[in-house]
Amino acid sequence: MARILAFDYGTKRIGIAVTDPLQIIATGLDTVHPKDAIEYIRKYLVTEQVEAFVIGDPKQMDGSDSDSKQHAKGFSTSLKKAFPTIPQHWVDERFTSKMAHQAIMQSGLKKSDRQNKERVDTIAATIILQYFMETNRL
Repeated sequence: MARILAFDYGTKRIGIAVTDPLQIIATGLDTVHPKDAIEYIRKYLVTEQVEAFVIGDPKQMDGSDSDSKQHAKGFSTSLKKAFPTIPQHWVDERFTSKMAHQAIMQSGLKKSDRQNKERVDTIAATIILQYFMETNRL
């Protein structure tokens, strides 16, 4: 089986998570700057098979699109252009950053490590991917 990549898109950083080849476990992979994302993914695909992309869908509390949706859509368009054969799925990302902060707080990390924004973005991407996997199991 191929892996699934998930993205927590931000204008400063994109958190990336990936499944294992059997699509059982979601794991944080990396954080990259948006301008470097397509090249990063291109290099990743040289060594790993990916069957789908999952993108966090930025929403307001009332379910409407947030201001960041336009940026996430632009990223989605870039993914489609660069990797037209890999399907994309959107997952509501409300609360993922808050959940990532809570997970970090409970992990027992030092305060300086808990404030690492890259870690939060990677964990948020992992939560997005885990949710996608749970809601799409057969």
